[in-house]
Amino acid sequence: MTDIEISRSSKLKNIVKIAKQLKLKKKDLFLYGNKFAKILNFKKGNQNAKLVLVTAINPTSSGIGKTTVSIGLADALKILNKKVCLSLREPSLGPVFGIKGGATGGGFSQVVPMEDINLHFTGDFHAITSANNLLSSLIDNHIFHGNSLGFKKVVFKRCLDLNDRALREVVVSKSNGAKPREEEFTITAASEVMAILSLAKDLEDLKLRLGNILVGFNEKNLPIFARDLSAQDAMAILLKDAIKPNLAQTLGGAPAVIHCGPFANIAHGCSSLIATNFAVKNSEFAITEAGFGSDLGAEKFFDIVCREGNLSPSCVVLVATLRALKLHGKASLNELSKPNLKALKSGLGNLGSHINILKNFNVPIVVSLNLFSDDSENEVEVVKNFALEKGVSFETCKVWEKGGKGALDLAKRVVSLSEKPSKLNLIYNLEDSLKTKIEKLALKVYGAGEVEYSKEAEKSIKLIEKNNFSKLPVCVAKTQYSLSDDKNLIGAPSGFKITVRDVEIRSGAGFLVVLLGEMLLMPGLGKNPAACKMKIDENEVIEGLF
Repeated sequence: MTDIEISRSSKLKNIVKIAKQLKLKKKDLFLYGNKFAKILNFKKGNQNAKLVLVTAINPTSSGIGKTTVSIGLADALKILNKKVCLSLREPSLGPVFGIKGGATGGGFSQVVPMEDINLHFTGDFHAITSANNLLSSLIDNHIFHGNSLGFKKVVFKRCLDLNDRALREVVVSKSNGAKPREEEFTITAASEVMAILSLAKDLEDLKLRLGNILVGFNEKNLPIFARDLSAQDAMAILLKDAIKPNLAQTLGGAPAVIHCGPFANIAHGCSSLIATNFAVKNSEFAITEAGFGSDLGAEKFFDIVCREGNLSPSCVVLVATLRALKLHGKASLNELSKPNLKALKSGLGNLGSHINILKNFNVPIVVSLNLFSDDSENEVEVVKNFALEKGVSFETCKVWEKGGKGALDLAKRVVSLSEKPSKLNLIYNLEDSLKTKIEKLALKVYGAGEVEYSKEAEKSIKLIEKNNFSKLPVCVAKTQYSLSDDKNLIGAPSGFKITVRDVEIRSGAGFLVVLLGEMLLMPGLGKNPAACKMKIDENEVIEGLF
């Protein structure tokens, strides 16, 4: 066993002891052995924690360590005797068996038990998938038995929590006597039911949102909702346990509420509002993260989640690495660990863009450089000076190597910045037209100079306006690797054109999904999937899961 594996196995505390830090008693929990639990009494608490959002620059294909930094920051605050609670997303099996891996941190900065959390955990994703596909089966069953609602077009999609490009285009109803139709699967993390569970406040709100799901249109192009099929209660029954947040722990013994897992590139990318509210009400510092770069997860956290939950973060941590900055400076992928001041300085534009994005929201910012053991001190100093020149704070961290002890300076800076009052600004108003919202995001956040709409998008926008959905907030689906909608346009591009391919209605979740460029809602596996390198022995010891 490695030192990290020994640490994971030896430091795992009884989850009831972890719960006591949040003043939860055993009766407030549904236990899964001694390792993790469902929080039954998730509305408890009357504290008002400082809410800290962790985000990042545009990442590399293997991530940037944002979750690792979030966990290390929580452990560091605990070392400083602050009452802290993490609010993190649950991992999707798609990335776990694809390329990126799990979402439980790394090194000595992890949430544990890692294997359980990265795999089936408490079954929330399975429940979401089942509830989603129950609605799909009810739709097709209704059409088969006479179609009294007059479905002309079905817009609700089936889902599966795996990367499977073969499901992007399928034909359903081919053998049951009904008229065959084309359909496409989404990955569960991008499904509307995932978004609904992530934003619901309680069971009653969940039922209302499930009933509000737009499932199709009739001959007059009028909307048909899930409530028209009386589907909401049956779906809620499948989700009655999944709505309860999960309690786990960090290697440093801090409580971690891990709940829901929408992707940030094709969904809104934040842990559940229930989990975040619980963390805020039961700690001094609530740490949460938003997926991928600030152009995606952070923007959606502010404009969708904070708006919906009336949240106001006290501080933002912007994570970067020297390797990612060099990549944005056009360094070759196999030489990122080598000193390269030219590439680094060129890549600093990407960091600058993300600092500018976050300044739009009027929340104090600290740049956290997530260090590797072979990073050059000279290059670190270059990044520090750049951040300070941009008027934001800067701290390094070594959480992979040292856990919470590697983030003490970052934690102290977060405490200091969180003491300053701030008032959250949002990018757009709900009363803005749909095109105005899209164009404000394109210009203020992405740095685009022009927005182009496909014929399909124009058609969808007219339908949205006709049916009074245009006042909903916007959730953009685009590549995470670039500020633009072209994954190859790295660094700090500006003045580019983005293309709105289509706009989809998520009336249950309460937002509109704007599809940019070639972004797809069902990822595919790479040439060498991580799944093919995993092993399990007769003692159920797993190798290759990370």
